[in-house]
Order: sequence, then structure tokens, then C-alpha cells
Amino acid sequence: MKCNVYSLDGKVSGTMDVPKVFSTEFRPDLIRRSVLSTMSLRTQSYGPDPLSGKKTSAESLGKNRGIARLPRMKSGPRRGAFVPQTVGGRRAHPPKVEKIIREKINKKEKRLALMSAIAASANLEKVKERGHKFENALALPLIVEDDLETIKKTKETREVFKILGIWEDILRAREKKIRAGKGKARGRRYKRKKGPLVIVSKNQGIYMGARNHPGVDIVEVEKLSTEHLAPGSEAGRLVIWTRSAVEMLDKMFGGN
Repeated sequence: MKCNVYSLDGKVSGTMDVPKVFSTEFRPDLIRRSVLSTMSLRTQSYGPDPLSGKKTSAESLGKNRGIARLPRMKSGPRRGAFVPQTVGGRRAHPPKVEKIIREKINKKEKRLALMSAIAASANLEKVKERGHKFENALALPLIVEDDLETIKKTKETREVFKILGIWEDILRAREKKIRAGKGKARGRRYKRKKGPLVIVSKNQGIYMGARNHPGVDIVEVEKLSTEHLAPGSEAGRLVIWTRSAVEMLDKMFGGN
């Protein structure tokens, strides 16, 4: 299968064979497992102090006093202490630091999930279902000449994105909404949408040139993960490939 390669002017500069990885079967179950596994690796173990709620000299007054036999403070109002149902007492079943919170995934399954996410990024219907906006004439996968990797100015990448017909998707990513629930009080007040993903073979300045656009992520093809291609485990992200990055896919996943 042949695919067009575009110059920075939006003109077709040539064609190239699409790697075999783009014909991988769509496996949303493996993609979700792979993304959750990656996210779980960033989760930090947590738990209370083992002596939390136990730093007291409270003792029970014993029986035959007409009151509950729970431990009580030795001074003050003689209220209950130490036990779970009292104010400032220990927790009955606190979270434990030794709890295993990392989700494991086999190497072959993780590799297949990445291949499936790459294939989904070239599926026009799945990209539209994910909410990305672009010109109807856009053909996927979108491959651009390697000159894109050398752009260091934000205004230059803006012009390239407009010529390629994906600027509307970046404007969509500017919108932010207040998160529902308690998450907005825990450092996650706003939710932003994901825009295009730029995949390059080597960083020659494109990180500086595209990082200021909202929703745009840049990654080298060798560091590509399922989470880049399927944020939130939803596959079908709009991707811009450079020619050399696509050629490296043959070495990573096998040729045509």
C-alpha cells in the first residue's frame, strides 16, 4: 500500500510504502490494559503512619462502671480514644504501603497493544469518533518530510499545521472545562482535550517549535508508548508522522 508524503508547503513531494504495522488488528482490550499498566507505574505507594491514632496513654476503666469499656483519656473529659470509633482514634483498615498497585502486562501483549494503537491512528473513522477536527480531504496516515523536525519557532509550526489542515483541532484543544467531583479540589481542577501527536525520528528543534500549542505532544518514535497514541485508553489519536519516523517502524515492528 502506497501513501503520499507531504512537504511543509502542503504539496505531495512523493510516495512511500506503508509499514505492515498499520494493518494490525484493532484490540481495544489490550490497548486499555497497556495504558492502565503505564499509568499504574507512576502511582506512588501511600499509607498512614503505623502509630497514627495510637499515640495516647488511654486505658479502659474496667467493668461495673455503667459506661462502655473502651480506652479513655486519663485527663480532661475522659472521652474515648485509640479505638476506631472514637475521635482521633486509629483507622480500622487503613491503606497499606505494601499493597500491590501496579498492573502487569506481558511484553508481547504490550507490543501488540502498541501496534494496534498505531494502526488505529490511521483509521479515519476512529480518529473522527475520538473528536478530532480536520479537513475532510485529509488522508491518513499523515506523513510529512523530515524538514518538520528542524522547525524551532512556534509561528512556523502554526503555519505548517494550517497548511496541513489540522489547525482546527488545535483550536479545539484550547477549551478547558472544570472537572466534576472532588478531583477539582485535588490539583486537577481543569480538563483539557488532546490535540495532534507529532512523531519524529529525532529531535532537531521541533520540541521547541510545537510544545506551546495546546493539546500538541511531540515524541520520538523509539520512545512511543500506547499512552501517547491512546490517551485515556481511547485509541484513534490524530498523528503527524515524519518520513524517517515511519521508516523506523519497519525496524521496530518488521517490514512490509
